[in-house]
Amino acid sequence: MSHQPDYFPILGIHEFAEKQSQGCNLLFNELYGERRIDEPHKHDFFIINLFKKGTGSHTIDFVEYQVEDHQIHLVFPDQVHQWVIEKETIGYQLMISREWYESFLPALRFSASYYFQHPAFTVSEEIYHLILHEFKTIQKELNEENTFWEVIQKRSELIGLLVSKSVEGAFKDFEVYNSNPIISKFLNLIDIHFKIERSVSFYAEKLNISANYLNIVCKKNLNTSASSLIQDRILLEAKRLLKVSEMSVKDIVYDLGFYDHASFSKFFKAQTGMTPSQFKE
Repeated sequence: MSHQPDYFPILGIHEFAEKQSQGCNLLFNELYGERRIDEPHKHDFFIINLFKKGTGSHTIDFVEYQVEDHQIHLVFPDQVHQWVIEKETIGYQLMISREWYESFLPALRFSASYYFQHPAFTVSEEIYHLILHEFKTIQKELNEENTFWEVIQKRSELIGLLVSKSVEGAFKDFEVYNSNPIISKFLNLIDIHFKIERSVSFYAEKLNISANYLNIVCKKNLNTSASSLIQDRILLEAKRLLKVSEMSVKDIVYDLGFYDHASFSKFFKAQTGMTPSQFKE
């Protein structure tokens, strides 16, 4: 599978690791007071934010979430985010490298697509304190002379399990994303092929089912058509590229496999009510 070049200002984890070696797989940060990220950007690593006290807003892939006390906000690799956090905010942040993220993911237990729908959520007092304890212990371990990375890795996995414990069943669509394996496999395949493959039948074939059946599953579970899910992913990428990349609209049209500028504009405007250049500005 050839990866197309990436055009975002992507921040790698070692750009944040001033005093740690290039080989760092996890970083801890404390968030105190005001912070602003005005220019949306993306990371190639995974971020878990734990807010003790929080006010402000956090925009993840163009959806705005309020920052509140005892909340967790997850930002996955490649998601675009920005935030405006007010001065009374106190929080903690773990950044987990791409390599570790792959082995951390199973600890979250549910399909990533479920978390994409719910990246920000409030946890109970009890879970908050359990997770805070792990954050603090990781922080302490990172400051040791000889950091015991395996312990840190296990502790971060424990955090993942506590997160999954608190979101299980918390949102109405929990069953949708997690009881039907076709949905999560389909969304996964879209992620890989959406720039080139637009037809529902391509995905249905990969899933060994008919296009008609794939549509029925999407309609029944997500109340949307299979083709809309493909379109949604193209639109998300278009938004990411328009906002965060150095690419011209012409390059984006080409990158996303549109026939010409007009067809891209028509698609974008139908979905957002704006032209690509209006959205870019």
